[in-house]
Amino acid sequence: MPKILLIEDNEMNRDMLSRRLVRGGYEVTIAEDGARGVAMATSDRPDLILMDMSLPVIDGWEATRQIKATPELRKIPIIALTAHAMATDRDKALEAGCDDYDTKPIELKRLLGKIETLLAAAGQ
Repeated sequence: MPKILLIEDNEMNRDMLSRRLVRGGYEVTIAEDGARGVAMATSDRPDLILMDMSLPVIDGWEATRQIKATPELRKIPIIALTAHAMATDRDKALEAGCDDYDTKPIELKRLLGKIETLLAAAGQ
C-alpha cells in the first residue's frame, strides 16, 4: 500500500482528502504545517507528498525546496495543491521542486491520475 504524506493546514481539506485517499487504497499520514511536513518526510519516507502551498510556519514552496535539497528525499514525488490557478503559480511550484501541480477545489479523479502516474514513474 503506497504511503502518501498530506501536508495541509485546512482541517476540512485534510479530512475530505485523507478519507478519499484511504478509500482509494493509500496509507495517509498528515502534517498541518510546512515544518512538520519536512520533519515527517524525513522520518516517514512517504512514497508521495501532497503539498499545500499556503502553509503556516514554512510555506509549501520552502518546504518543497528543503525536501528536494535532502539527498535521501529528493526522489519522493511532490504534487503542489493550491487555490492559485495562474500559469505563473504552476511555474513557481515546479521551480521549487514539485513534480506536478493541481488546483483546489480538488477534482479527485484528476488528482488520483496524477498520483498514479508519479508513483508508477517512481517504481511504486
